[in-house]
Amino acid sequence: MAYNKSDLVSKIAQKSNLTKAQAEAAVNAFQDVFVEAMKSGEGLKLTGLFSAERVKRAARTGRNPRTGEQIDIPASYGVRISAGSLLKKAVTE
Repeated sequence: MAYNKSDLVSKIAQKSNLTKAQAEAAVNAFQDVFVEAMKSGEGLKLTGLFSAERVKRAARTGRNPRTGEQIDIPASYGVRISAGSLLKKAVTE
């Protein structure tokens, strides 16, 4: 089961001896910084945990699955997230 935001806030508050309001403010601040970094094209790296970067996707031709008609898919941006060594090690144990 995945943690939702309120689960994450509760866990952070519990582990760091913060109130839930303080933990929620920290989670919101992290979310804002993360979104700003991706929006501006900067990467974000938490050494050992993960790294994230904005990547450009080229324009391409696709197909409508219902009709089989070819459609042009415009260029866009996405986010690539890579697991760090601590996360990889924790998952494989």
